[in-house]
Amino acid sequence: MGLNSMPVKLVTRLFYVVVIFLFANLPSLLSIKSFGLLIPLLVLFFLFMNIVPSIANMAMQTARLRFCANGCELLILFVISTTLTVIYSIAGFAGAFQTGSIVSNPKTWIINTVVTIIVEAIVFWNGIIRVYVTSGQLGIRWRVIGIICGWIPIAHLIVLGIIIKTVSKEVSVENSKILLNKSRSDQRICATKYPILMVHGVFFRDFRYMNYWGRIPKELEQNGAVIYYGNHQSAASVEECGRELAERIEQIVKETGCEKLNIIAHSKGGLDSRYALSMLGAGKYVATLTTINTPHRGCEFADYLLSKIPQQQKDLMANTYNAALAKLGDPDPNFIEAVTDLTASACSKRNEVVEDVPGIYYQSVGSKLNVASGGRFPLNLSHKLVNAFDGPNDGLVGQGSVSWGERFQFLTVEGRRGISHGDMIDLNRENFDGFDVREFFVQLVADLKRRGF
Repeated sequence: MGLNSMPVKLVTRLFYVVVIFLFANLPSLLSIKSFGLLIPLLVLFFLFMNIVPSIANMAMQTARLRFCANGCELLILFVISTTLTVIYSIAGFAGAFQTGSIVSNPKTWIINTVVTIIVEAIVFWNGIIRVYVTSGQLGIRWRVIGIICGWIPIAHLIVLGIIIKTVSKEVSVENSKILLNKSRSDQRICATKYPILMVHGVFFRDFRYMNYWGRIPKELEQNGAVIYYGNHQSAASVEECGRELAERIEQIVKETGCEKLNIIAHSKGGLDSRYALSMLGAGKYVATLTTINTPHRGCEFADYLLSKIPQQQKDLMANTYNAALAKLGDPDPNFIEAVTDLTASACSKRNEVVEDVPGIYYQSVGSKLNVASGGRFPLNLSHKLVNAFDGPNDGLVGQGSVSWGERFQFLTVEGRRGISHGDMIDLNRENFDGFDVREFFVQLVADLKRRGF
């Protein structure tokens, strides 16, 4: 029987609940004959429980996951033991034990309540601190909500339940993913013939410590992929970004001797890449181009916005953005040109001259939000506007604009959420039901390997 087996976990949990309950209610139980002899053992077990809340969690694959799982287990123990102790204390104050061996003195029950609060507080704070420090899925929002609602009766129980559920699922998902990668490590399913060049979209850069692609590159590398980044500026015309990408592609090929690259490009990065391949001669260095949520036919809502926003406001936004990104490393940021090149009218004209390069395998992926609230800010706000002009969309790009090449995949999930423009690059590092973005990219690259690229 392995350490992860459910019986071991349940038996350990039951034992620890009994330990916490007995330790928390010592003042009222001391009147029981010979109970005092158990105190040294209770103290020992209570201390051990706060260090190792679950034997089963010792099998977790990383120290972070073990620490996080144990924090969650402490919160579960807190909820169960507190519930039992509250029932027990109410019965004690009501005189339910007057005829039994447990004392019925009100002063004793008052002392018992104080001890209970201290003991349960130790368990709670040990658990919540572990979870807050190590969880990746709680995010800032639920951490703040937990702090605020911690002082509101009923609400604090609901939020605590959400925290426990979220963290428990996170631990299970992340541990399973590590085990999956270990089980297939010898296969190196993402070790493609040619390295992967990942090209970001508009209004982002390839920062060293804040990866545009979230957890995706690490997952690909663990399965054998060799990754490079476009390193082009965040906002400029398709022509300018295409020129930077063409230079970057040639640089990588010449420095590594890899002959060709497989490009995976998101959003406007797909337009920049197509231009570099077709118009600037970079196609001879590229084997495949996979575009992710790229507006190949543009965004009609962008045409509308540019026609309606007063020039003074457009200039203000552009100047503010350009000044900020120039300080962050963009050599010549141009907010207006970047946005203009995403319009349906600009894309229509460009598509007349930017032709696919023979011999390159083109494919595309798109997604959609099922409801506006399924996306994070600001995609939850833009979704309805985009829907009015471009129909079903991912918060920015309409369904009809994303298909390009020999193979097209369109993704969503059942229920209200859907998959947003940001979800497709793991922008928020968020796990949710129905779609594992990291595994999707692993299989996407594995397919390139199977095709000989």
